[in-house]
Parts: sequence; structure tokens; C-alpha cells
Amino acid sequence: MTAARSGVICAGNWIVDIVHDIPAYPAESNLAVISDERTGIGGGAANVALNLAALGGGYPVLPLGVIGADDHGDTVIAVCGAAGLPVASLARRPGVATAHTHVMNVTGASRTFFYHPGANEHLGPDAIAAGVAALPEARLFYLGYLTLLPRLDAIGPDGRTEAARALGQARAAGMTTCLDLVSSESARYAETVFATLPEVDWLFLNEIEAARATGVAIAGETDRDGMAGAAGALVGAGLGKGCILHTPQLTLWKERDREFWFEVEPLPKSEIVSAVGAGDAFAAGVLHGLHEGWAPGASVRLGHRLAAACLRAPTAIGDIPSLDAL
Repeated sequence: MTAARSGVICAGNWIVDIVHDIPAYPAESNLAVISDERTGIGGGAANVALNLAALGGGYPVLPLGVIGADDHGDTVIAVCGAAGLPVASLARRPGVATAHTHVMNVTGASRTFFYHPGANEHLGPDAIAAGVAALPEARLFYLGYLTLLPRLDAIGPDGRTEAARALGQARAAGMTTCLDLVSSESARYAETVFATLPEVDWLFLNEIEAARATGVAIAGETDRDGMAGAAGALVGAGLGKGCILHTPQLTLWKERDREFWFEVEPLPKSEIVSAVGAGDAFAAGVLHGLHEGWAPGASVRLGHRLAAACLRAPTAIGDIPSLDAL
């Protein structure tokens, strides 16, 4: 990587989120009243790209993924256009639905997702190679989310995923690779993660994903021993630089020879509108710090500020402040 490198490629899931506010999640066969409903853009690649655009770092951000030639796809294109992001690397497939999610959001609490993968199932190494060629001078290559991209999750005869091969292309072009996990219910979750790690420089994940990937028990959001054990297992499995393991209360920045702990200033429940996208907002802040060569503390602080801004907004990409405002 040279000093002349600049930019972030954001590859992976592009999803239209239809967010429904409900007072509580109903028991089976019962009814819950939707008090409000809105549509936004979600998915790891989408959230990170749009958050970085809102942040205004002064470097190119390239969205990369597959969407449908449908109304939801039009929404993705319109939102990216309004944010000033290029859309040439968002491939549109006729006859395939753009991925979308119905999000049941309990204000001040948690949310439940009903996900239709649609076009995301068609993202493969060919599209990744095209994106790398479209912005060959990029400093960072971000991929999110592993275990929700079937073509990239596939494990080959050599024991590596197609995602590993795609990330290897980005590395060969001189980019630092960043991978984000999601709390999916994949039966091959751990196998998929470990079959990808050798081509990953920085891994982003929460405590649920860390426990699921490693088998190390993590007893909640403040279990430092469990978090450290899981992070150590991941770094020891071949991560190029390290992992950033975050919970609503703690962040662990773990490298091979050093680690840093950061506590999260809690947000009053009265200020939390929706938790949708908060983890991706955090990742966007840290990615900006990585791009700019910041120290871990500065990168994580920005991540926490963006996550807090996202928690105060109804959608995954709302109210992210610019660097000037910060």
C-alpha cells in the first residue's frame, strides 16, 4: 500500500429495509399494531458506503453489489445518487428481486428481521473483480456481510471460501481488506468464517457473532474474558492485522501483540429511536480512522459517535453527522 492510495470499496449486501414500529413483539398467532412505517436502505455495504458519504472524508467511496431491476432497485439507485455515490458497480439483474427486509422495531428496545435475499444471492467473485478494477487505487476493501452472500460463502476444495478468493484479489491489488459479520443462523457459520480469515486484515463483529464463530462462551455485553478469548482465537487463526469486537457497552481492539479496551457511553433509552444499522455506523467510523491512519482510540471514538447518531434515527442511514459538524 502506498501513500497515494485513497478510497474505500464497499461490497456486499444491498437491502431495502421496510421498518415497522411496534409496541412489543407479539406471541405466536397474536397481533401487534404498527404505529409507524418507513423505508430505508440497509445491508453492510449500503450502510457503510452511505455513512462514509455522509461523513465527507474527501476520498472516493465505491458501492459494489447486485440489485434487481425493480422498484426496490430504483430506490437503491436514487438513494446513492442523492448521496453523491457512483452506481456503475451496482449490477442490476432483470427478473430478480432486490433484497429487502421487514424490520420489526420495538422503540427503545430491539428489532427482529424478516429477510428476502433476492439479488444478494448473485454477488460473486466476478463482480468483486470488476469493483477492484473500477477503483484500483482504493486503500480499503470492505465486505459485509459474510454468511449472507451464498456465492461468496461457498467453500471450495482448497478449504477456502469464494469470499477469501475475492478478498485475495483486493489484497493483490494493494488494498487492506475488512470483513464484517452478521448474526445469521447459518449451520456452517464457524466453518465459513475460519475459511475466510486468511485473506482478512481487519474483522468487525459483535459478541454474538464472536461466540458463534469461535465457540467461546461470552456471557453478555461486558464479559471481557469471553470477548478476549474469542478475539484471541480469531487473531490466532490468521487475521492479517486484527479484529474489532464491539458490544453496546464495550469495544475490544485486538491485534496480535496488543489490545485496547474502550467503554461505550450509554445513550438514554428515551433517545433511542431504532437500533437498526448502529453496528454498521460504528464500522464506518472505524473504517474512516483506518483509512486516515488514526490511532485505535480516535477511530473507535468516531465509531461510537456515529453509532449513537444512528440510534437516534429511525433508519440505518439517518442523521450521520459530517466531519465538519463533528
